[in-house]
Amino acid sequence: MSQRELRAQAPGGARRRRLGVMGGTFDPVHNGHLVAASEVADEFDLDEVIFVPTGRPWQKLRDPVSEDDALSAGKRAVSHAEDRYLMTVIATASNPRFSVSRVDIDREGFTYTVDTLRDLHRVHPDADLFFITGADALESILSWQDWRDLFELAHFVGVSRPGYELGAAHLASYLRTLPPDALTLMEIPALAISSTDCRERAATGRPVWYLVPDGVVQYIQKRRLYQAVSAENPGTSDPSWTPETEHESPQPEHESPEGAPGSPAGRAPVHDRGEPPARSHPVTEPSTRMSQTPSPTQKG
Repeated sequence: MSQRELRAQAPGGARRRRLGVMGGTFDPVHNGHLVAASEVADEFDLDEVIFVPTGRPWQKLRDPVSEDDALSAGKRAVSHAEDRYLMTVIATASNPRFSVSRVDIDREGFTYTVDTLRDLHRVHPDADLFFITGADALESILSWQDWRDLFELAHFVGVSRPGYELGAAHLASYLRTLPPDALTLMEIPALAISSTDCRERAATGRPVWYLVPDGVVQYIQKRRLYQAVSAENPGTSDPSWTPETEHESPQPEHESPEGAPGSPAGRAPVHDRGEPPARSHPVTEPSTRMSQTPSPTQKG
């Protein structure tokens, strides 16, 4: 029985609100994220999907202050949080079912999914949360902060990526203790898009049109994101930049209400149809493996 059918059978039609929480670095946000969020919203009959850009992603860079710090740590500097937030606002502005929350960006310290979910529960005490993350991120969930609390805070939806198989053998003992509907794996019939590829294309002057929303393409070009850092091009490594210092920042048609990512987030974490419907199934066996066919796209 589908989630929509279950909702229709609720006594008197009364039911708690259902909110999707999609956390991630969103560096940049791309169409794969939007497709996944839309498909999950349809499958689970969600009232809203909250995109939550990561503040300081502990898994990507321990202290993403500057490009030099990143290079010394052997990691890539994450783009300025305000850039990532505004790109996500631009990308989601046309869908009234989507909203963007600053809960992780405005919180001090590293971003952990458990904090994201706790904060959103405080903001939306009358809602059930559905945390949307990449299926591959679930393999490392035992390394996430306070991971034992996660499934008490939200239903987890792991969306598949092209050609990926989920191995859950090491989660066997824990999965057996979960309610049957605590975790669902879902294949998304979308494009194979990754933020890494989008950054690499932008850095080398290759087009990212149709990989990310049009407004995000224009924002990347205006802010010269992902280009080599220099005195003439501070790019994403200018910590002094804020929206107020950019007088011609792109303005979305509307800003959705606050609200998740969080995820990948894995603390440590994705929409026109016309393609086959997405398929989902709850994880009831610890040995479940899900293969992904050509279809597209943590915080812990």
